[in-house]
Amino acid sequence: MKFIVETSARHVHVTEETLKILFGEGHQLTHKKDLSQPGQFACEERVTVVGPKKSLERVSILGPVRKADQVELSMTDARSIGVAAPIRESGDVAGSGACKLVGPCGEVELKEGVIVAKRHIHATPEDAEALGVKDKDVVSVKIDTEDRSLIFGDVVVRVSPKFALAMHIDTDESNAAGCGKEVYGEIVK
Repeated sequence: MKFIVETSARHVHVTEETLKILFGEGHQLTHKKDLSQPGQFACEERVTVVGPKKSLERVSILGPVRKADQVELSMTDARSIGVAAPIRESGDVAGSGACKLVGPCGEVELKEGVIVAKRHIHATPEDAEALGVKDKDVVSVKIDTEDRSLIFGDVVVRVSPKFALAMHIDTDESNAAGCGKEVYGEIVK
């Protein structure tokens, strides 16, 4: 069973409080486009992510607002700005990298929250059953591309009825496999 493999570029998730500081009192995220996961969307709002060595300008915010701030970078991005970002599942930010977020109305120092997202598959319970996996399983996924096919190990499966079937990799991983616009993967045993 094959599934879409999507490249997740650098992005930021913010809390209501951080949004207020960065963009001003009463500001709401401006929907730009829906993402593949139900209820998730890219926003018009962009911020600067500042590390000890340099900054990444115009980094997209993804909505809706969250309970904790989180900055998801590729390993290359994190190293280039001088942030030690661990590879983690989304939401696991305790003790992770630090940075500053700068918006048009203010800035926020994050003591933690910068991660390199662990590659993962989103699946509904029905998709997981069809794939022969369960929540938190770790699998390998083969991606066939012209001249750069790869098998990615250490892919965590995340199962929820709120998900849509898709695998997410970051830009470093996408480039390593030579991924184009539409790429599919399959679990290999």
